[in-house]
Amino acid sequence: MESHTYSKVIEGKTLHVELTNWAEQANGSAIVRMGDTMILATAVMSPNPREGGDWFPLMVDYEEKFYAAGKILGSRFVKRETRPSEDAVLTSRLIDRSIRPRFDMRMRNDVQIIVTVLSIDDEHDPDVLALFAASLALSLSNIPWDGPTAGARVGIIDGKFVLNPTYQEREKAALDVIFSGTADRINMLEAGATEVTEDQFAEAIEFGYRSIQELTAFQKEICSHHTKEKLVVPLSTPSQELIELFEKEFSTAVENAVYQANRHAAHESTDAVRKAWLKRAQEAFPDSFHKGTADYLMEEKVNDIVHERIIKKNERPDGRKPEELRALRASAGLLPRTHGSGLFMRGETHVLSLLTLGAPGDQQIVEGMETRTKKRFLHHYNFPPFSTGEVKPMRGPGRREIGHGALAGRALAPLIPPADEFPYTIRLVSEVLSSNGSSSMASVCGSSLALMDAGVPIKKHAAGAAMGLMMNETGEYKVLTDIQGPEDHFGDMDFKVAGTRDGITAVQMDVKIEGITIEILRDALAHAYRTRLQILDIMESVISEPRENLSEWAPRIITLKINPEKIGALIGPGGKIINEIIAKTGVQIDIEEDGTVFVTSEKEQGMAEALELIKKVTRELKPGELVEGKVTRLLDFGAFVEIGPRQEGLIHISELAPWHVERVTDILNMGDTTQAMIKNIDDQGRINLSLKDVPGRYSEADIAAARQRQGDPPAGGARGDDRRSRGPRNYDRRR
Repeated sequence: MESHTYSKVIEGKTLHVELTNWAEQANGSAIVRMGDTMILATAVMSPNPREGGDWFPLMVDYEEKFYAAGKILGSRFVKRETRPSEDAVLTSRLIDRSIRPRFDMRMRNDVQIIVTVLSIDDEHDPDVLALFAASLALSLSNIPWDGPTAGARVGIIDGKFVLNPTYQEREKAALDVIFSGTADRINMLEAGATEVTEDQFAEAIEFGYRSIQELTAFQKEICSHHTKEKLVVPLSTPSQELIELFEKEFSTAVENAVYQANRHAAHESTDAVRKAWLKRAQEAFPDSFHKGTADYLMEEKVNDIVHERIIKKNERPDGRKPEELRALRASAGLLPRTHGSGLFMRGETHVLSLLTLGAPGDQQIVEGMETRTKKRFLHHYNFPPFSTGEVKPMRGPGRREIGHGALAGRALAPLIPPADEFPYTIRLVSEVLSSNGSSSMASVCGSSLALMDAGVPIKKHAAGAAMGLMMNETGEYKVLTDIQGPEDHFGDMDFKVAGTRDGITAVQMDVKIEGITIEILRDALAHAYRTRLQILDIMESVISEPRENLSEWAPRIITLKINPEKIGALIGPGGKIINEIIAKTGVQIDIEEDGTVFVTSEKEQGMAEALELIKKVTRELKPGELVEGKVTRLLDFGAFVEIGPRQEGLIHISELAPWHVERVTDILNMGDTTQAMIKNIDDQGRINLSLKDVPGRYSEADIAAARQRQGDPPAGGARGDDRRSRGPRNYDRRR
């Protein structure tokens, strides 16, 4: 097997590249390794264009393999990888958003990138390596592509920038940003932070960008030894005659249609012009007409018009100025039974966010190739077809929904109080009711309102908005605030920034051009900061701090602390005790290893009963304590009393009364409820009780009368000298 190996040291870590014929039939492939994390990336292109296609068909799949982590995961019945995890979907999106801008969008040949994780260690995250491997596989292939690109991850840890931090280091990072770029541009960003400033964020990108430049140069060096001539594929390119026809007859009509303040009117007018154009093009060129090509031409012309008017005249399609926000509205506490709700409306983008509080046991168990953990804060995003006025089948969440939900969740996560302060599991669902740009950032705003409406003790609001970019071939550009409609579709950048008044909590950026410079990045961050403050003003005018009380429909949680050695007693054999308490009281009980017990209930009575039963089961009994229970067994030598769930103590016949007792039934009978005092607890945990030592149980008159009946036995005789009445010394306590 022919193999070529290359290596490069990046910040003290060695990156290994191996080129083999393992995936021999792919157009391009590469194996990349750092530490024990190992990636195989393949790139394949179909030989012929997709028939009738009017877009570039690119597919990116990031494949998690459990064998890579040495694990056999899955359900009891399915022990193989099925649908991708959320982490896998997000990594696929990272790769897609990094490489897609480097393709010619006029291509109609299917291209598929598959990145497979072959091995993974506990230190090196495969996502940055996956990005590098995908770029290298494309660069080495004969697929037309304008690469390479590479990625880097930067963390701010203890105030210092760290390149590609480990999993453990990222847990304490104030910023965790992964981004990609070419030799001189940045083209993708994804970040979560705990309120870092705009300057800190930009400096982190500058710090990590040097690594991207090194990695792109490394790829070029490798490719110089393995040159493959790029294939020439047919492009959906309009003829000069078709271009001239459009310019002559439809250019003005398109411009007038797009530039209308009312989106619906603009959409209808543009659609009417499109239909007229397609009909005219088919009539003019019946033999060579291709709907996709004619559509592409009109899209390009609209793109040129929007760019020209915004850059040269500051004229946006809806009439706003470059830094002008759409109309804002916000409200909270809208629904009667939900635990919290918030509605945020920015122009025609309307998002309703609903919050549900649950018990600690409602946490989501996350078990995947990279992580095995629990999540107590969840944010889910739904994008139904009616939100854009369309009719489509309702399906499960796609990659876009998962990505937008994760972004909004990342923006809110730094605000969520720790479990020791607020032990609830928190689930937010953002329902997009109407969409015209940046619904993910509206989800941040609506969810922040819902958190405060529910009484979750967050200290401040978070908000977000999307910035856009229009750039021409000469480098002139305009950053746009709060993009929508044509600006989103035809713009060159979608730059989403969320945070509080004190700093950034999440960032996501995609571009449709080669990329942006640090200068443009700083400019966009400044626009985003000013916009965020305006939005926060509106939100704070509606609700500025969490409500004092939780919703009456929300469950209550009471936390107890028990001796960890009592956990087994509370659970019982096979979970019998805890399940009996749950069934009887209707509560939910969650137990931590340190002895912390969470009792969750919607009803006060059930909560009180459960707490009492738990206290009885886990009570630390000591000699001299008074207990109460029911007589459950009678034997010749004494009575057994249940003083707690499945917990018995023995009252020996000699401890029933301060006089000689002939028969146990003279004092106690089955089912009697009685108090008793703990006399002692032996080494095996057996509890010996006394009835005669209970204060007030027997009066002096009772004792005198009993002794008179028995012929006034001598002192001490009350215990009796007939030791046969005591039963055997090693009595059997089993039922």
